[in-house]
Amino acid sequence: MHLEYTERQQAFRAEIRAWLAERVPRAPLASFDTAEGFAQHRDWERTLYEGRWSMVTWPKELGGRGCDLIEWLIFEEEYWRAGAPMRVNQNGIFLLGPTLMEFGTPEQKARFLPRMAAGEHVWAQGWSEPNAGSDMAAIRCTAIRQGDEYVLNGQKIWSTRAVWADWLFGLFRTDPASSRHHGLTFLLMPLDTPGITVRPIRQLNGLTGFAEIFFDDVRVPAENRLAAEGAGWQVAMATAGFERGLMLRSPARFQETARALVRLYQEHRESADRDPALRDAVTRAWMDTEAYALSTYATASRLAKGGHIGAESSTNKVFWSELDIRMHETALAILGQRGELVPAQDAAQGTLGAWLDGFLFAQAGPIYAGTNEIQRNIVAERLLGMPRA
Repeated sequence: MHLEYTERQQAFRAEIRAWLAERVPRAPLASFDTAEGFAQHRDWERTLYEGRWSMVTWPKELGGRGCDLIEWLIFEEEYWRAGAPMRVNQNGIFLLGPTLMEFGTPEQKARFLPRMAAGEHVWAQGWSEPNAGSDMAAIRCTAIRQGDEYVLNGQKIWSTRAVWADWLFGLFRTDPASSRHHGLTFLLMPLDTPGITVRPIRQLNGLTGFAEIFFDDVRVPAENRLAAEGAGWQVAMATAGFERGLMLRSPARFQETARALVRLYQEHRESADRDPALRDAVTRAWMDTEAYALSTYATASRLAKGGHIGAESSTNKVFWSELDIRMHETALAILGQRGELVPAQDAAQGTLGAWLDGFLFAQAGPIYAGTNEIQRNIVAERLLGMPRA
């Protein structure tokens, strides 16, 4: 595949490159899994919104630029190349945002989307439960209708950003007699609603990137329901498609990691070449990230012509999550024992400690957004037509 950009697309690339060059913070922000870093990243979201860069594919009236998917890919390439901060509100802008576009009422879109784009409302996801991880149809957390409200009871777990987030979107069982994917409803709620308790969960790096959430007779207005009661599974599957498909993990993210890996290899080539497999692994990483980028451009072009993305989003999720692990494993192999230094140590400041931090985070890739085991079942059954195991 040979990519050729139009004059308009080239001008768009030049515009975002110039804007980022002026505004990307010179010093890295603190981790958004800390109170200080969360506030810093929220401020950055406001800066993006002021330039109308917070979500370029959204309609202009909702804070976006009305860009197509090719322009979004261009934006992502420039964003990652500039070393801009990670997006603290990715659950909102990349997952809930497109879901609201598809299923929300005009009132809900006007109420939630501009505040989401501006960083005023940072969102957490409430799907997984202690006994309903990858098997989301096993959800037991209840939401019983009482007049114009739902009364929620139960527990969610592994909710990313929930420690400092403002709002939660999640799936709840509104029909206690139902089972599996029936009787589920998609609800939105502020995390400071009375009866909600948020308890931090520490990650491998010691920071509180997750939380478990307890609901004790929590009252949520029925107007905060997305789509019809009992239609939650359909809504959640659309959200999962966004999560596993194009927008949560753009190719540019992995291309930037591959470029950093090439630089790391070049800096340590004398020692790295003692193991010829490392050079091959670096080459493979670069080739795989380029292949993923070209595949995504092809998918975006197909969608622009009226096509759809379905079960093949599961292949994307398996590919990028396992690619991310392989690239970080290769980096640590190049660094040797120095790669085991935690980022907080003085000797690991800069890019050295970042490789271990990235490696630890990459371990979650095959788990979140639906485990890769589940994704392979989806590929086998829905793409290959194999019988259900």
